[in-house]
Amino acid sequence: MPLPTVAIIGRPNVGKSTLFNRLVGKRLALVDDRPGVTRDRREGEATLLGLEFRIVDTAGFEDEDPKTLPGRMRMQTEAAVREADVALFVIDARAGITPLDEEIGRWLRSADAPVVLMGNKAEGKAGETGIIEAMALGFGDPIPFSAEHGEGLVDLFEALRPFIERDEEEEVEDEDPENPDAPLKLAIVGRPNAGKSTLVNKLLGEDRLITGPEAGITRDSIAIDWEWPDSTGKLRKVRLIDTAGMRKKARVQDKLEKLSVADALHAVDFAEVVVLVLDSTLGLELQDIKIADKVLQEGRALVIALNKWDVAENQSSLFNGVKGALEEGLAQARGVPLLTISGATGKGLDTLIRVAFETREAWCRRVSTGQLNRWFERALEANPPPAPGGKRIKPRYVTQIKSRPPSFVLFGTRVDLLPESYRRYLVNSLRREFDFGAVPVRFTMRAPKNPFDTDKSG
Repeated sequence: MPLPTVAIIGRPNVGKSTLFNRLVGKRLALVDDRPGVTRDRREGEATLLGLEFRIVDTAGFEDEDPKTLPGRMRMQTEAAVREADVALFVIDARAGITPLDEEIGRWLRSADAPVVLMGNKAEGKAGETGIIEAMALGFGDPIPFSAEHGEGLVDLFEALRPFIERDEEEEVEDEDPENPDAPLKLAIVGRPNAGKSTLVNKLLGEDRLITGPEAGITRDSIAIDWEWPDSTGKLRKVRLIDTAGMRKKARVQDKLEKLSVADALHAVDFAEVVVLVLDSTLGLELQDIKIADKVLQEGRALVIALNKWDVAENQSSLFNGVKGALEEGLAQARGVPLLTISGATGKGLDTLIRVAFETREAWCRRVSTGQLNRWFERALEANPPPAPGGKRIKPRYVTQIKSRPPSFVLFGTRVDLLPESYRRYLVNSLRREFDFGAVPVRFTMRAPKNPFDTDKSG
């Protein structure tokens, strides 16, 4: 599914390109105080508090003959709006409403795209009059915003969310992980010679991949479609991805091996669940922790498998030692499933796949805002937020902005001042309440910066 499209429209020099750069996170659009710098439509992929969409920066909307350059620029702008899911109508809050703003407003009311009105350059009190004037344009309350300073992002998020999430939900429906027919995308990673290809061959019941004592036989990431019979005999679809072994960066000298490792990391990006295979005869090494950290940073669900368990010595102390070292070396890996398997004999492989499906279910879980805020009220009551420097923090509500991995935003006054220890308390409580286990959970805090916020308590 293509990303939903948001078109930025407004008269020249109201800050459209600065807003574009702010949303794409790069300086892709030229910005200058002179009007008319942007001539063609410029596109980029934007992210706003977890919302992902395509953003289109347009030329300033001018009333000119279509045969002139400004007239042709206007035609490009009109085309962008026709193709957009929502239009961001930007006015200059400091300059107030001009006749050209009113003309753009009349034209937008005749267009099909829904409109979100923004009053840019609204920092401080200089833009208050323009914000009030903009209400007369007929697009509801304008969002006070500062593209230069990044103020008003939370309000913009709330305004765009209904138009963006509608498309995201359609995309999820196309490949719904809760649909039993949707294949589990399962990547097998680890250091060279940990037994990854032997493990895949045993799962498939055939010598599908070349194996041997030599490290580094696998060079490309190999994707294989397969069906796993669960405990009820039902066949569950799996896409297995075997990857090249990932050695320490300093040891990766060969150009082909560098490409292979890069390919393995790329495979992680497209996986839902990643199985990190450890060699029980060698124990845990720093490189294993680095691979696990990479998987979790990418937001993928992680399962760790101690392979070659059939030939491991001192199994009990080995298991407890690996578990303790993982928790000490990688805080976010606490609670990650640690399983014992044998790719050679097949021991534990059914459990491995069952746990992978269960882990994906948690990774894809969505929680309603009502459930979240009932939990949130109890969490605040059990442990009220601190007041650093005597400033009262007012958490208001929590919402889930996406799954895969579960991502949440906490809104409220001064919540950006909450200490890291309190954020950890909320995340750990959230995990327990909704059974997220050890899948990555994104939890960000957003405090609105609204020039009309009269809350002076604290």
